[in-house]
Amino acid sequence: MRHSAIALFALAAASTAAPAADLSWNSNSTSPIYGATSAAQWSGFYAGVSGGYAWGTTVINPALPAGQVNNNSAGWALGAQAGYNMDMGGFVIGGEADLQWASIGHSEPIAGGTFEAKTDFFGTARGRAGVTIGQVMPYATGGLAFGRGVAQESTGVVTSQTANHIGWTAGLGLEAQATSDISIKAEYLYVDLGSQAYAGLPTGNRDIAHRFSLVRAGINYKF
Repeated sequence: MRHSAIALFALAAASTAAPAADLSWNSNSTSPIYGATSAAQWSGFYAGVSGGYAWGTTVINPALPAGQVNNNSAGWALGAQAGYNMDMGGFVIGGEADLQWASIGHSEPIAGGTFEAKTDFFGTARGRAGVTIGQVMPYATGGLAFGRGVAQESTGVVTSQTANHIGWTAGLGLEAQATSDISIKAEYLYVDLGSQAYAGLPTGNRDIAHRFSLVRAGINYKF
C-alpha cells in the first residue's frame, strides 16, 4: 500500500508537470504556464489544519501468546501545521512542522481481555521543495518524526505504559492556491517512529514499533 500511494502521488505530480517539460525554462520565456516569476506568490509564513487516515504495521516483539510480531494497524489523525515558503521564481523551498492528535494502532485478544498498542499523538519537522505551475505546487517533503506510543492491557484492570518514539518521515503532496491567502493541499506521508521498550506489562516486556502511511487533506492561511 505504501508503494501504491507513492506511485499515485508521483503520477499526479508528473502529469501536472508534463506540459511544462517542453517549455523554455529561462527568464525570457513567454509561456503562460511557467515564467521566472511565479504566477502565484508562495513566499511567507503560513499555518493551517489537516486530518486524514493512516494504515500500517505495529511490530510487537516478542509476539503475544497466539499472536504475531507484525500486525496490521489503522486509525485517524487530526492536527495543525505551520511553516515558511521561499518562492525562488517557479521553484519553492521551505520548512513545515506539524502536531497530530491520533489513534493509530492495533488491538488483539489476550487471556481475560485485550491488548492494544497505538500512537496517540505524533509530529513531524520537515523540509519541502516544490515546483509551481500556475497556482498549483506539487512537492516532495521529508525529515524528522516523533510521537508517543501507548501499550495497554485491559483484563478487568487496565495496565498502561507509554514511551516516546523518534524516527523519520518522507512523502509527496500537491498544494493549490484558492485565493492569495488560502491554499488547500493533499499529502501522503510514510512515518517510521522506530521501536521502543515497554516494561511492566502483565504479559511481559515488549519492544513495540509503529510504522504507517498517512493520507491527509489540509487548508493553510498565508500571513
